[in-house]
Amino acid sequence: MNNLLKGKVAVVTGGTRGIGYAIVKKYLEAGAITVLCGSREETAMKALEKIKAEMPEAQVDAIWPNLSDRSEVSAAFEGIKERYGSLDILANNAGISQNTPLFDYKDEDFDKILNLNIKALYACSRAAAQIMKEQGGGVIINTSSIVSFNGQGTGCGYPTSKFAVNGLTKSLSRELGPYKIRVNAVAPGVTRTDMVAVLPDEMIQPIIKNIPMGRMAEPEDIANAFLFLASDLASYISGAILPVAGAVVI
Repeated sequence: MNNLLKGKVAVVTGGTRGIGYAIVKKYLEAGAITVLCGSREETAMKALEKIKAEMPEAQVDAIWPNLSDRSEVSAAFEGIKERYGSLDILANNAGISQNTPLFDYKDEDFDKILNLNIKALYACSRAAAQIMKEQGGGVIINTSSIVSFNGQGTGCGYPTSKFAVNGLTKSLSRELGPYKIRVNAVAPGVTRTDMVAVLPDEMIQPIIKNIPMGRMAEPEDIANAFLFLASDLASYISGAILPVAGAVVI
């Protein structure tokens, strides 16, 4: 335990697997009381049981509100404050990706991306910021993507949502700065999540070939950035979009 976040209370959305799960573990290792947020009770409780088995001394909890419902999110976050005394860090990590070509896109699929990647992030940020404003400060960190800088070759919904994440991050950093609330984003490159890990080697190698550092990111690489930005080491950093992508340009 490095105590970088000792005494802090953190919430991690999309915290049941992949990058989110790595962030939860990193925050717990740094001494924070950490609440992982899942899309369903079943997945949230399964992740909670797993992390308790791996880290029996850690103070960890789980919630599963509908992130697109602002009243449900507010109630869940207020419950965290009542139980633990504060809400100091929000890692907005929940999101989905698609590579659907433009002419194959269904309207409901496009809406689904925007609802989770933008509307849910807005709802969570607003609910957390209200608590942070009242308590005198806090940190919000959003998951963007390396494709938020230059787009991607297909699947326009995902980069569109991540461009919006960057805009929301920069705008909220300016609006919430007077309340001592820092707002930043992490922009991961290709990361070895469960989805990527099952891809055949013939698909993985061309991806790695385009990464100057010669490997894709591990979830812990991304989680380290979330830890840094949540800690007092980044006390004067706000409004930043931090690429964690091995120098790749997409």
